[in-house]
Amino acid sequence: MAELSQRELARLADLSDAYLSQLERGLHEPSVRVLNGLSQALNVPSERMLRFLGRQDDEARVKPSTESAITTDDALTDHQKQSLIDVYRAFIAANDTAPDRAE
Repeated sequence: MAELSQRELARLADLSDAYLSQLERGLHEPSVRVLNGLSQALNVPSERMLRFLGRQDDEARVKPSTESAITTDDALTDHQKQSLIDVYRAFIAANDTAPDRAE
């Protein structure tokens, strides 16, 4: 979908052509550094890459975290995603410091 050659993707992800070829053929398991490089080169969140590779645990696949849902939403820009995550974290932090209320 990105319309990149193997050589272009390898360059963008800071990998050798030979190593990327081996990854594509299933001869190696990518490290976290490699996955991060590929996710940045392809502009795909690392969580999505991990999910594609089946590396997230079953619980995470069944119930994605709020932050994970935000970061994998293609309708949002990176700036919008980060803004939403910042607001979400602020709400969580405020709830953690607020005195318990009787309901």
